[in-house]
Amino acid sequence: MMKLSEEVVKLKISVVIPAKNEAATIGTVVETVRALALDLEVIVVDDGSDDDTGIISSVAGAIVIKHPYSKGNGAAIKTGARHAKGDVLVFMDGDGQHDADSIVKLVDRLLSGHDLVVGSRQRGSQANVWRGTANRFYNWLATYMSGHKVSDLTSGFRAVRAEKFREFIYLLPNGFSYPTTSTMAFFRAGYSVAYEPIHVAKRVGTSHIRPLKDGTRFVLIIFKIGTLYSPLKIFAPISLLIFMLGMGWYGYTLSAFDKFTNMSALLFTSSAMIFLMGLISEQITMLMYKRSE
Repeated sequence: MMKLSEEVVKLKISVVIPAKNEAATIGTVVETVRALALDLEVIVVDDGSDDDTGIISSVAGAIVIKHPYSKGNGAAIKTGARHAKGDVLVFMDGDGQHDADSIVKLVDRLLSGHDLVVGSRQRGSQANVWRGTANRFYNWLATYMSGHKVSDLTSGFRAVRAEKFREFIYLLPNGFSYPTTSTMAFFRAGYSVAYEPIHVAKRVGTSHIRPLKDGTRFVLIIFKIGTLYSPLKIFAPISLLIFMLGMGWYGYTLSAFDKFTNMSALLFTSSAMIFLMGLISEQITMLMYKRSE
């Protein structure tokens, strides 16, 4: 275990663990977190489990909040954040993948002047090749959108200043993409975001992510990244591409048939409409963040 700084020891920390059917691991996770020499509370949000997740968490010493039915990982995070009393919130999974000792590293980095510190999974820590490839693409896109280096957009292991996280609770989805939403919201608001390298273990039990259904949701994350930060950065290149296609088609039909075709008109009109949609989305995004400024 790493040496604890005086600031970290004095800080009130709330560790929020969303859990659904994690009876095999949740007891150990709670016990290892509570074993840290920190002033913390452990909140397990039982998201409609049909096993003994809630009972085991309570016996291990956690504050248990139970959803009457499954609402989603993001909904569990929001419930935990609303009930937490700490100045700093730490979010981690209940499946045994996250090392409790890394909490100290995240919080210590947070106190160096940041508002959000994300545990950045290192190579070899991704669940499979497909998810690793998808996450690298999300990181690249988020880096392009925000203008800041994004090491791990979708990591659920993070420490954040409580009052600033609560500013964006209304933006968070109930599903699995809350890390994406919260990270981009912090960038958009001008808050300081840092990444701390971590390693994650292989999860125990079955993942709640379903490739077909949630794969579609992950595709939507791409568009959410754009709409949460700067929609025009997505709309403008698409508009330009369609405009260039229109110019190319017009040049071809003008030289070959000496006329302006309906297809050229459609492409030019589509280009203008997409650009205007981007402008409108940009204004909506600015209004969306107005309450946090």
